[in-house]
Amino acid sequence: MEQHDRMSGPDQPHGVVVSGMDLSCADVVAVARHSHPVELSKDGRHRAAQAHVLAERIVAQRPVYGQTTGVGANRVEVVGADRQGHALRLLRSHASGAGPLEPPDRVRAAMVVRLNQMAAGGSGVAPELLDGLEAALLAGAVPGIHRLGSIGTGDLCALAELGLTLCGELPWRSGSTPPVQLTGTDALALISSNAATIGEAVLAYHDLNVLLAASEVVAGLSFLALGGAAEAYGAPVQSARAHPGQVLVAHRLRALLGSQVTSGTGRRLQDPFSLRAVPQVHGTAVDALAHLESVLAVEINARAENPLFDVGTAQAWHNANFHTTYLAHALDGARSALYPIAELSAARLGDLVDPDFTHLPAFLADGPPGSSGVMILEYVAHDGVASLRHASLPAALGGAVVSRGLEDHASFSSHAARLATTAVPALRVVLAAELVAAVRALGMQDDPDAGGPLRTAYDLGRAGLDAEQADRPLSDDLEAAGRLLDAYAAYPGAAFPAFG
Repeated sequence: MEQHDRMSGPDQPHGVVVSGMDLSCADVVAVARHSHPVELSKDGRHRAAQAHVLAERIVAQRPVYGQTTGVGANRVEVVGADRQGHALRLLRSHASGAGPLEPPDRVRAAMVVRLNQMAAGGSGVAPELLDGLEAALLAGAVPGIHRLGSIGTGDLCALAELGLTLCGELPWRSGSTPPVQLTGTDALALISSNAATIGEAVLAYHDLNVLLAASEVVAGLSFLALGGAAEAYGAPVQSARAHPGQVLVAHRLRALLGSQVTSGTGRRLQDPFSLRAVPQVHGTAVDALAHLESVLAVEINARAENPLFDVGTAQAWHNANFHTTYLAHALDGARSALYPIAELSAARLGDLVDPDFTHLPAFLADGPPGSSGVMILEYVAHDGVASLRHASLPAALGGAVVSRGLEDHASFSSHAARLATTAVPALRVVLAAELVAAVRALGMQDDPDAGGPLRTAYDLGRAGLDAEQADRPLSDDLEAAGRLLDAYAAYPGAAFPAFG
């Protein structure tokens, strides 16, 4: 694996070297959301150039799908001598996406993923196409890419729109770069990828991972407010059933609580599942997201084009690496593993508004009889739970038969990624509702028994949320709590970042 120094100048974001070998999810997020500059490595460009030379040689000698023939059921149609014209017609016909335009961060994620995949060497595109894509990323130029048009067997519409924009046939949505002259081998090679789906999946993975980390802190605050029994998180318990994620979550909860965990402590002999089963439920999601990250690491750096021009064997290999079943199932698994976290959060919220659990006024109200306090937060939270439940349905169960029956299966990874994007605000609002209630409950207690990181989390909550307890709109509190979740996700670590 190539090693690179990722350097930056004073006051400049760290550059991301695109080599085709070792791009990470964090790199994609840095480029997509924080405009970190990209640098196409010499080795990556060289690999692409070698594959392009091989592609031109093979195409001149024998039939190659999409290069000397049509695509899909048109694979039996032989292309004439005007291969460059065929390439442009292929892009024009496939640049037919529908729906709203993708936001810039998702487009930039797709662009850097596709650049990296082509730098892996195997697509057959001319290296000048990589130069043009690098230039667009550096210039902040964003093409207009539509949301709809993929079923998980290649983001054909999205990448065709990118291709036509790069060559100057479609306008840039923002910014611009000089047009790239396409060669006869560029069209199918460019669009034979799921880069748009992968890019969206990376961003959703990042956001869900942040919320997963924050959810442990929120659960810890509710644990304090409800007087939970920490023995359920004890090391003897976890070692007795040592799933990796479960053990890790319990360890982090013990560190959050900052006190010795012994048996027989807490207000109740046994807590509700929403407190007692946090390591088991959250641990499942930790493992699921770790698996998703490992799948994404492969996809980001894959030579997944059909055909694959393999320099090592000097052959063109027709294949089905465009079929992203691994990604679809990893995304489905991650969403389904995150859903019970929202259920536990809503259940703890129900306990936080119950005097039998908190020994505080019903709904944490502070006012005349009949005051509602945070009553409405349960409705908000369960709306989020329901949205997350719908977004957790498996996308991989979809099916499609297209192109006159030739392409008779699809992974629907694109839909799995969209559902992961949908899951982010749903989970965020559920956790935010619990957080508002937990901080209020702790504030209404005389002296919250919290130390270490959890005390810092509570202090951030008190500073970031409105201390007024009379009946009033809570929308601003939910917005502020949503921002607090990003700060809470810094744990485990020495301290939380300052909240502002």
